[in-house]
Amino acid sequence: MYQDVLQKLSSSNFRHRFHLSEKDKAYVLAKGYNTIKQHAQDFIAKRIAPANPHNDGKQTPMRGHPVFIAQHATACCCRQCICKWHHFSPYGSLSEEQQDYLVDLIMAWIEKQML
Repeated sequence: MYQDVLQKLSSSNFRHRFHLSEKDKAYVLAKGYNTIKQHAQDFIAKRIAPANPHNDGKQTPMRGHPVFIAQHATACCCRQCICKWHHFSPYGSLSEEQQDYLVDLIMAWIEKQML
């Protein structure tokens, strides 16, 4: 399911430029996938899911954590990108199901990068 979305995203001139660095990969291996997924859940819940995210459009750094890189690569970085690529309303809070979808997509991208 996520492979089709990842394929579409990889055709974007902006999105396809994102890759995990060796340092990012080492961090994923050191922390483990479960911890990285918890980080993704936390970032999505606190920075993206609220009805009016603080600093929307600028709340996701471009580096500093593998999940941040993945959020940009998967268009899960702000509500505008999520609306454009994933067709979720930019208004109102994201549901748990929508949050789970975004987290699972982020993790699918990270796992693909780790190969």
